Amino acid sequence: MEAVFIDSKQRHGARHIPVELTEQGYKHDIKTINKSMGRQDLVAKATRKFKSTTDSRHNFPVAPNILEQDFTADKPNQKWAGDITRL
Repeated sequence: MEAVFIDSKQRHGARHIPVELTEQGYKHDIKTINKSMGRQDLVAKATRKFKSTTDSRHNFPVAPNILEQDFTADKPNQKWAGDITRL
């Protein structure tokens, strides 16, 4: 059981570990796993929620699209592009 817990990067709790153990040929119920995890001080890490990092609601001007997604050039150093997402 502890190996399954560690293999899951300590993310699986008492609900998911019995499923993994059943696939490996062992049979345990949630209550037994929950008690055993409590005795061993095994606590599953909570999954982090997605955090949006871009706020598009602003009044700043948007730069014109001069290249219009045509990034091919006839000669070197004709077209340059960059990204200033983070300053």
